[in-house]
Amino acid sequence: MYKYDGLVVHQSHDDEGIIEIVDKEGVRALHFGSHSRQSTMLLSNPNRLHSLYARAMMALLLFNDAPKDVLMIGLGGGTIAKFMLHQFSDCRLKVVEFRSSVLKVARSHFALPFDPRLKIKIGCGAQHVLQQSRSLDGLYDLVMIDAYDHAGMAPEVSSELFFDNCRTLMTKNGLLVINLWGTDKDLFKQVTWNLGRVFGGRMLFLPVRKRGNIIGFAFGEEFPKPSMKALSEKAIRLEQQYQLEFPTFIQDIKRNNTSVINRVINK
Repeated sequence: MYKYDGLVVHQSHDDEGIIEIVDKEGVRALHFGSHSRQSTMLLSNPNRLHSLYARAMMALLLFNDAPKDVLMIGLGGGTIAKFMLHQFSDCRLKVVEFRSSVLKVARSHFALPFDPRLKIKIGCGAQHVLQQSRSLDGLYDLVMIDAYDHAGMAPEVSSELFFDNCRTLMTKNGLLVINLWGTDKDLFKQVTWNLGRVFGGRMLFLPVRKRGNIIGFAFGEEFPKPSMKALSEKAIRLEQQYQLEFPTFIQDIKRNNTSVINRVINK
């Protein structure tokens, strides 16, 4: 069966809609019934991050290069979770994914491993953090949010209450990373307003080159401010270690955060 100018290797339905997997020119992509690609994977190198937005989310390593306890809202094809497990032997991940069908294809078609460090819960991410934050705090040094369906970003994971609950679950020097869709101007404004109120304006944004994604970074109240010189030097080391474009990330962070960068980074 052919569609999307590629070979559809899987198609299924659940209560939320269609799940399709398309192979084209050595790249496997997850679709939710539209041309938007939710996750991509190089068939020849499944552990390497291929998607430009997923690579940009890893700019988080500039600020936390040894994540230990990670909460992920949204699994998709599991490519980011798989990368974290592959690269960081001490990393423990808790993933909340709304659709059990998505978990199934992440296992069957995107090589998401069974690993004792990976715990996956099927359910609503916003509900999960609400319930946990009522009785727990300071659990995670990193929170990653990548929650999309066929229509865009799930509204439950963009509210001020949601971000406040995430902050409760974060360590005081923790980091929140979120994949935003910059072309939806109104939603983007609302999300950045909500993030800013919760995190006291300690935020940076990284537009993804050649894509509509914008990666947001929000910092805990006791996050130690690094210097730009130290970050630039670190970017070179990280690029050599992970073959990701960290010096470019630094350039784009500097260029796009001129009015707020001193809240998070020392000159």
